Amino acid sequence: MAGSRVRHFLLGKWAIPVMGLCMRNRLIPVMTEADKSFVRSLLIHEDAAVLVFNKPSGLPVQSRGNKARCLDELLWAFARSNGKRPRLVHRIDAGTSGLVIAAKTQPVAAFLSAAFEARQVEKCYLALCSGALPRRDKGVIDASISKLERPGKTTRSVISKPNSKTAQSAQTHWSVLSRSGDHALIEARPTTGRMHQIRVHLADIGLPILGDTLYGGGTQTAPRLMLHAAGLSLPHPGGETLQLEAPIPADFAAQVKTCGL
Repeated sequence: MAGSRVRHFLLGKWAIPVMGLCMRNRLIPVMTEADKSFVRSLLIHEDAAVLVFNKPSGLPVQSRGNKARCLDELLWAFARSNGKRPRLVHRIDAGTSGLVIAAKTQPVAAFLSAAFEARQVEKCYLALCSGALPRRDKGVIDASISKLERPGKTTRSVISKPNSKTAQSAQTHWSVLSRSGDHALIEARPTTGRMHQIRVHLADIGLPILGDTLYGGGTQTAPRLMLHAAGLSLPHPGGETLQLEAPIPADFAAQVKTCGL
């Protein structure tokens, strides 16, 4: 291969850019036009540093080794010709809908990851719950969480004693936006980011989220987990504060109406 010409060889699902005799660029998977169109339809904000998606419920953020379609793999739709692509800086559960941010470069990813780690990111979730509603309209759940590993089963979180070796401090501010009978629309603002934090915290005070198969009544209460990542406020690498909002999905809005809220 003479000169600087670049040729692409197809091998299964991978397009391999080759320059001379040295593969200098990263492997780029061949994506269908349907997948490219799908992930671009989720994009609600883009600038020189970040991409922001409104993820639908049921789409995993990462596949964790299986072959299911996930947002992380779909980010190849935004890869540059050298094989570099955006990278995720945080995650939400597969059943949760709403905001997910990806950084366009490694320095931006490091900046945003540090902001999440330093708790400089304000997160707002909407949760549709049922149970013995509290008389008060707002409060704070300050309960440590541990991960419970179960061979062959989904890892789940449990409330634990603060002095437990595996305990992680966790705090969630909550407020009731609307209530009807034993149903309520809850705004949850976690100040920490533990696995399943909002789900296990709300269940612990007697308000499991509808559709929650781990901590609530599962699909007998709703077709899917009724938790939506609705808002984020975070520092932007450019110096300003990025304020983000994700519209409520149609299925979430329909379930709210069904509950009389």
